[in-house]
Amino acid sequence: MSQRAFIIHATDNVATALDDLSPGEVQLLGEGERTSVESSDPIPFGHKVALQDCAAGDPVIKSSVVIGQALQAIKSGQHMHLHNVKSNFDERSGTLDKDTGAPTEPDVYL
Repeated sequence: MSQRAFIIHATDNVATALDDLSPGEVQLLGEGERTSVESSDPIPFGHKVALQDCAAGDPVIKSSVVIGQALQAIKSGQHMHLHNVKSNFDERSGTLDKDTGAPTEPDVYL
């Protein structure tokens, strides 16, 4: 079974999973020189896989846009999502459930 992820822009440091990924080699499609990354985590379809090591505070770049910051050190091949990335676009991102994306705080933003 082939595992695939898509790099939208050559400057991105994440790729989007085109399949549910298991640990192991992931074929990279789209822009960029890399052709694969070794996934270290199970990564759900549509979620991001790190293409390089990031330190806490480093930018997360997708579509050539800084979409957030790493909340902790993240290794190449790891799952990047709400548990380790703070969004630049949703101030609630640090409080959303990492599996469902549902708010875990009261509806103070309504």
